[in-house]
Amino acid sequence: MNRHKNKTQAWRRSLVPASLIIVLALTGCAVGPDFKTPPPPSAQRYSPRPLPDVTSTAPDAAGAAQHFDVNAYISAQWWTLFRSKQLDTLIEKALKSNPGLAAAQAALKQAQESVYAQQGYFYPTAALSYSPSRQQLAGNMSGNAPGLQGNGTDIAPYQNPNGPPYNEPVIYTFHTAQLTVGYVPDVFGSNRRQVESLQAQSEMQRYQLEAARITLVSNVVAAALQEASLRAQIIATKDVIADNVKSLEISQRQFQLGYIMRVDLAAQESALAAAQQLLPPLEKQFEQTRDLIRVLVGNTPDEDVSETFELSDLHLPVQLPLSLPAQLVRQRPDVLAAEAQLHAASADVGVAVAARLPQFSINGAIGGEATVFNQMFQPGGPFWSLVGNVTQPIFDGNTLLHRERAADQALVQAAAQYRSTVLTALQNVADTLHAIQTDANALVAAANAEQAAKRALDLTRRQNELGYVNYLALLNAEQTYQQAAIALVQARAMRFGDTAALFQALGGGWWNDKEMVAQP
Repeated sequence: MNRHKNKTQAWRRSLVPASLIIVLALTGCAVGPDFKTPPPPSAQRYSPRPLPDVTSTAPDAAGAAQHFDVNAYISAQWWTLFRSKQLDTLIEKALKSNPGLAAAQAALKQAQESVYAQQGYFYPTAALSYSPSRQQLAGNMSGNAPGLQGNGTDIAPYQNPNGPPYNEPVIYTFHTAQLTVGYVPDVFGSNRRQVESLQAQSEMQRYQLEAARITLVSNVVAAALQEASLRAQIIATKDVIADNVKSLEISQRQFQLGYIMRVDLAAQESALAAAQQLLPPLEKQFEQTRDLIRVLVGNTPDEDVSETFELSDLHLPVQLPLSLPAQLVRQRPDVLAAEAQLHAASADVGVAVAARLPQFSINGAIGGEATVFNQMFQPGGPFWSLVGNVTQPIFDGNTLLHRERAADQALVQAAAQYRSTVLTALQNVADTLHAIQTDANALVAAANAEQAAKRALDLTRRQNELGYVNYLALLNAEQTYQQAAIALVQARAMRFGDTAALFQALGGGWWNDKEMVAQP
């Protein structure tokens, strides 16, 4: 009875240091700075002077006035505002099959798994082991023999009975089974800060995924608009070339009849050559744009896509959202990713600080040993141990000190990068707003020029029919009109493109997509 009581008292005494360590772990604090979300920018608008709320109106199919509304809803599927089924289908394909987006999704999952792995250090580790052995113990090492077993067997050396006195070797089988448990109390919050850092990095990957998605959609829209613009420019350029060919044919006949000089014929030949030079670059751009579209949807260059685009199939959104600068920093994925990176750098400072403080650990083991398997936990076989440890770094060549200082500077760097990202985001929106305003004015000028060239062409055509001007004048008027038409196509495409750029600059509306927001 007394023996059992003594064992119980010894067990309780052994729990005292472990209990102290656990208490320290539960009441410990996380050293290092606590992260706070940076304050929003003080800017109230995107220019020194207020920008107009409405753009100019042009006499063109894409010339409607666009209105800016700070309270407007930004749809996560903003590209549907162009009302093009071909564009909607193409973007759907890209979102499903683009390898860059798949890589960003894998990077997010990898970051999340790293968080889960680090969270495992909050818990004790436990391991079971079983070690059977067959060995021969030298007779002159008799003090290391297992001794008396629970089944009454005595594993001990015995003296040679037939000759000189020496101990015979001992041959025996031995079984050891044990459960080991280890625990590292997070007294100063080192693990909490590491988990915090990894969680922030996971958030950064999430926002980078959203940025990759928005960039992909914007690239598809830009490629579609580029194709539509190039298609219209190629048609207009071919018309210009055809007009120049007719002009040259007339000039050649006039030269043969002596109506014009050779220098006049050379001038017309030069005009045709100049017009012909415009076509190959446009055709190259067109084919490269089609190659880009195939790659964006995950196709190889020989796998064509059925969707084709013309500017006449697209509609210009007239109600445009406009987020205030304070809202913008909570919407843009690149700004939120920079904020998450700042958060991670802040937590890394705490990790570096905790590394210079005492490190605690506790390890325990319980098991049994015997020469017979089923005797390991019989009387005489069981064993246990409980060990606590505290380590305080004393000298390490200032390695930990400099790591802490490096973490401090990384935090300073992340803060500067965050401010730079915010400024870039504000600049993107400001540039796009100015572009949309000037695009509307440029379209007005291009539409007026196209209409003026069209009126001149109509008048010249009637004069030619009445015999007041020759056919060469008519062809010159047609060339002028075709060039004005090309400029109008470019102005239309620029207006569509900068409208799409505004949705991208404002963050793409990803926060209004319930499926995206629901992702961890």
